[in-house]
Amino acid sequence: MNLPDGLLDAGWATMAWVLFVPLALSAARRAPWRVLNEPARLNAFLAMIVALIVLWHLQAGVKPGLSLHLLGATVFTLCFGWALAFIGLCLVLVGVGLNGFAGWQAFAANALLLAGVGVAASHALHRLVDRWLPRHLFVFIFGKGFFASALTVLAVGIASCLLLALAGTYDSAYLLAEYLPFFVLLGFSEAWLSGMVATLLAVYRPELLADFDDAQLLGRK
Repeated sequence: MNLPDGLLDAGWATMAWVLFVPLALSAARRAPWRVLNEPARLNAFLAMIVALIVLWHLQAGVKPGLSLHLLGATVFTLCFGWALAFIGLCLVLVGVGLNGFAGWQAFAANALLLAGVGVAASHALHRLVDRWLPRHLFVFIFGKGFFASALTVLAVGIASCLLLALAGTYDSAYLLAEYLPFFVLLGFSEAWLSGMVATLLAVYRPELLADFDDAQLLGRK
C-alpha cells in the first residue's frame, strides 16, 4: 500500500498507467455526478475525502511499499457507488501524495491497488449480498459494512503482495510470512470502523447511502 517512487521498474509503472487511464475515464463517464448537486451528498463526499486523507497518513511499515493503513473503500462504495468511490479514493491519493506519503510516478499503481481493487472488491461483495442474502437491516450492516470491508482489505493485501512478488521487489515467501498476515489484523479494524459508520448512516442518514432501500430494509412505506 502506498508504493513509493522507484520501487517498481519503468515497465511495471508504465503498465499501471496504461490500465489506470481507461479505468479512470470509464469511472468519470459512469459516475452519477448529479447526486453531488445535493448539498448534503456533496458535503459527505468532500468530508469523506478529507477524513480518509487523515486516516491514510496514519500508517505503519518497516520497508518501502510495505505499509499498512485503513482503507475506507467499502463505506465510500456504499455511499456513492463504485464510480464515484473510485474517483474519491483517487482524490484521497492525490492529497496523500501532496504531503509526500505516496510517489507520483507510482500514482497509477497505488490507485489501481487501493482504489481499483478496493472498490471492485467492495462492489462485488455488495452484489453478492444482494443476490444471496435476504433484504434486512442487519444483513446490510454486517454483510455490506462489516464483513465486506474486512474481505476488501484482505483482497488489497493479496493484490499488493502479488504485484510486489511478480515485479521482483520482494521475495514471495517474505511477503507471505511477514506482510500478508497483517492484513488479516487490519481487516478487523477496518471491519469495526466500516460497520460502525454503516450502522450510523443506515439508522440516522439513510439518504446518504447509494444502495440503501429504506422501505425494504426498515419496513417503512
